[in-house]
Amino acid sequence: MSNSITITGNLTREPELKFMNSGNAVVKLGVAVTRKFKDEEQTSFFDVTAWGSLAENVANSLHKGIRVTVTGRLEQRSWDDKDGNKKYAIEIVAEDIAASLRFNSVDVQNGAHGGQIAKPKSNPYPAHEDAF
Repeated sequence: MSNSITITGNLTREPELKFMNSGNAVVKLGVAVTRKFKDEEQTSFFDVTAWGSLAENVANSLHKGIRVTVTGRLEQRSWDDKDGNKKYAIEIVAEDIAASLRFNSVDVQNGAHGGQIAKPKSNPYPAHEDAF
């Protein structure tokens, strides 16, 4: 069975980079995806987690408001709250995150891990109606 998702939307907050005790990097971010139906808009909000060099590159390259495309898989987490009630959340675990070039431009630089790092330039276009 396949579990794959791709979304395109705007970062709702600055990426939050942390390092685990093992030294592995993890970044958390939020993405808002707005769909338009005739005269109506509907926005969905997604929590996204990325690990390792992807996490570090995201934290160093992307900022709130930038339009991104995220590919990954859905994962459900559960925990008990302070009252002992079971809580659930579904998040996207990213395999790749890219700045959308539809409304942004980027300078791509070689990364420390042999990959590429995309650094967004200032947006030369006025704010798009999809921008968050």
